[in-house]
Amino acid sequence: MKADFDYIWTDKKRTVFGLPISFTRYFLTEKKFITRKGFFTVVEDEFDLYRVIDKKLVLPFGQRIFGCGTIVVNVKDVDTPQNEIKSIKAPRALMNKMDELIEAQRDRYSIRGRDMVGDVHNHDADCGFFDNDGDGDA
Repeated sequence: MKADFDYIWTDKKRTVFGLPISFTRYFLTEKKFITRKGFFTVVEDEFDLYRVIDKKLVLPFGQRIFGCGTIVVNVKDVDTPQNEIKSIKAPRALMNKMDELIEAQRDRYSIRGRDMVGDVHNHDADCGFFDNDGDGDA
């Protein structure tokens, strides 16, 4: 398959013993992070790097043994506000590369952290009422 983008980084989700035996693949470009899952039906989810709010590195013991880790990315996105880049090799190096690209994209669009403040979902508005005192009753 010919690449649609110029990929800066790509990897597969690692399974047993840190082996890349999975139908989940991750791609990093200058502007986007793409997750492709599936074999017969392929589903791609992507987010723009400038929309990243926060990242967290999770290193469970089972993954750490094989040099793997998981990155949890919070994004200002409606359909998937939290993305997990599960069980990848050298997760800290990927986080550093993402930091560089995120800053470059924010500089390109003149966006700073204060521009990203706010909840992606207004849960009170979804329910049709507002809970002003926080007790769960409208």
